Amino acid sequence: MSERSGKIQTVLGLIEPSELGHTQPHEHLLVNLLPPPLRNRPGKPIRLERLGHLRRNWADNVDNLRLTSEETAIEEMQAYKAAGGGALVDQSCHNFDLGRSPEGLVRIAREAGIHVIMGSGFYIASNHSPEVENLSEEDLAARICSDILDGVDGSGIKSGIIGEMGLSSPVEPNEEKALRAAVLAQKQTGAGLSIHPGRDSVSPMEGIHIVRKAGGDWERTVICHIDRTLFSLKEMLNLAETGCYLEFDLFGEESSYYPLAPIDMPNDATRIDYIMQLMKAGYADRILISQDICTKHRLTKFGGEGYSHILQNVLPMMRRKGMNEDDIQNIVVKNPAGILSFVR
Repeated sequence: MSERSGKIQTVLGLIEPSELGHTQPHEHLLVNLLPPPLRNRPGKPIRLERLGHLRRNWADNVDNLRLTSEETAIEEMQAYKAAGGGALVDQSCHNFDLGRSPEGLVRIAREAGIHVIMGSGFYIASNHSPEVENLSEEDLAARICSDILDGVDGSGIKSGIIGEMGLSSPVEPNEEKALRAAVLAQKQTGAGLSIHPGRDSVSPMEGIHIVRKAGGDWERTVICHIDRTLFSLKEMLNLAETGCYLEFDLFGEESSYYPLAPIDMPNDATRIDYIMQLMKAGYADRILISQDICTKHRLTKFGGEGYSHILQNVLPMMRRKGMNEDDIQNIVVKNPAGILSFVR
């Protein structure tokens, strides 16, 4: 067993699971959603009179797709901590995928007094650099392992989870190669694995199938974005039967309109209803919730709900709908601590 076994690895070092507190396991503090060729394209500042349009069509504004201000992130995290937040997972993965900044995350964690866990991996194919095409499965696994065991690019700042590993629908060959590499890294490090599925109801099971075939631990695997991918309790139960974690991570997205695919999105109340039905079916220990904030318009500075939305608005709604404090603590404390704790 390593020194990581049973502990959680933050950007500031190892902590005990009991130190974590309320945790949102799928967020982004510093991120650039634009593909590499467009990464530095200038955009128009967000203005109040365009905010209504932007909430519905959030991909229309290039600048909205970049979170690059550490000062803003610190302010948002200070508000999150004041509301009761203890930890947050930044799922932005390798530098050439989503603009990850390990040094920036360290500064944010120190200034805000929040536990920040950093991801490592490879996002969807459209965000891959040419390196992903040219490197072998073993090479990609070695990159992830190095982030976890040694720190990113020799910085000593270490990742604490593998992900978010990106899949499209249908799955691109390089995405499958990268996910298989992630499984190799999971087996070597004992880290949890987080998968961003394609925007199709078959994609979550495709991801689990790849993990299983590669010999991975699907019970240490999170399928993200359930709330824009599966739209019936039957589909959710079928996925839960595999033993993976189901992550409802778009809390705060209340509009049925989704600009990236022809789907009808649930609101927060509907998300809670699904969660309560999954809990009734015996899957209370397989549920995670978060907000997946990755655009400016969702920050409080730009008129959004901020990272404290779950704490301030969702948990009271859960209580109103009949969830008790043990139920809530399982979802926001115990379950995140489970997936984030290393098993070797």
